[in-house]
Amino acid sequence: MKANGTGQAALLGGLIALGLIWGGSYLKDAVHIWKQSERVVSVKGLAEREVRADLVLWPLSFSVSADSLENLYTAIDKDRSKITGFLQQQGFAQNELSFSAPVVQDLWANQYGEQRSPLRYRADAVLLVRSNQVDLVKNSQPAVAGLVSQGVLLTQSYEHKTQYIFTGLNDIKPDMIAQATANAREAARQFADDADAQVGGIRSAQQGYFSIADLDSYTPEVKKVRVVTSVEYLLE
Repeated sequence: MKANGTGQAALLGGLIALGLIWGGSYLKDAVHIWKQSERVVSVKGLAEREVRADLVLWPLSFSVSADSLENLYTAIDKDRSKITGFLQQQGFAQNELSFSAPVVQDLWANQYGEQRSPLRYRADAVLLVRSNQVDLVKNSQPAVAGLVSQGVLLTQSYEHKTQYIFTGLNDIKPDMIAQATANAREAARQFADDADAQVGGIRSAQQGYFSIADLDSYTPEVKKVRVVTSVEYLLE
């Protein structure tokens, strides 16, 4: 009986020792995996591209004055016809032109006596060119001086300025994201070389927002598209 109890104790001790060895090995592997998960490098990747605008909004704003509302609207129609004729001569189609409702002011509403202007009513109107013919707009803009010689009072304001727009962002997004990711991996590779390591898989990635800005103030029809991605790579 005593010998049998000794054998059982020895067997139990062996199992415990084996369990400790296995548990220690497992713990060692777990610590190794945990340390590996902490070996990461965070980098940013940049992609830039110059593109040409493919849509232009060119507002031609003008003003007329008259002593009666009837004469005012007659003057509006007359100047609108002159501007429309000018634009059609330049090569724009009728469906590229739109006319917004004029804003009419009664100049006598807040004026009295000698302060009153000779013409009571004033209207400000805009004829908008919405076109994909970007170069045609650029070439036609200097010629609008001819409208002034025809008696059209053109006005300028920050609200009514020419806008050049790029609408093809979705077409270039995939290539630019791939370029930014490749740029980020190259940055991670340089860091890994300094740390005597190798770049592994992507732990996490975040695509930044795309920005579109004028190349400069002199060439608004050329845009610079930019995106920055943030990527975390595992180091091996």
